[in-house]
Amino acid sequence: MNSGHLKIDKSWSLFLDRDGVINKRIVGGYVNSWDQFEFLPHVPEALKLISENFERAIVVSNQQGVGKGLMTDEDVKAIHARMADEIVKFGGNIDKTYYCPFLEEDKSILRKPNIGMALKARKDFPGINFKRSVMVGDSISDMIFGKRLKMKTVFLSHDISMIRKGTDFIDFVFVDLISFAKYLSISSSPPDFLTSSPPDFLTSSPPDIITK
Repeated sequence: MNSGHLKIDKSWSLFLDRDGVINKRIVGGYVNSWDQFEFLPHVPEALKLISENFERAIVVSNQQGVGKGLMTDEDVKAIHARMADEIVKFGGNIDKTYYCPFLEEDKSILRKPNIGMALKARKDFPGINFKRSVMVGDSISDMIFGKRLKMKTVFLSHDISMIRKGTDFIDFVFVDLISFAKYLSISSSPPDFLTSSPPDFLTSSPPDIITK
């Protein structure tokens, strides 16, 4: 865990996972159509704030439902196009969304925690500097992906056991995307749980900001 502050400027890039970060995850299933896609609370507002703090925002998402034959590439692309349009309506922006359609057993370089989607993004956006980038996700796989590229990592979770498990890969913890976005917009000191070393919630009951 990082005991300092996250200091960025408009030259930085943001990478985000999709399911569980931007939209509600379907437990045991996949978002196969726009009708099944549901933004998590305050995510469009969060992405507006985020757009004001980063040069670009990139979504990187594992979508092995394609490899399982449960949806097509066209289905996923249609969801991502509609998602981007809805975010723009709130004043935010997603510069591009990349996804990996392959099964875990395919061992594709594109599938997180492998870094293939990030390399594709840097090819499309040569200004990306991974050391001046942040990865936001809700899985340890997302955190490993970020750390392999020397990014700062932000873990969105209420699960203290998962936070403990991922300590080596997690720099900062927030309960949701809007909490992270508001933190970026505040010029004063960050919440105490980001500045203690080690964080109090790893050794005692979690603070309110984690349990809300």
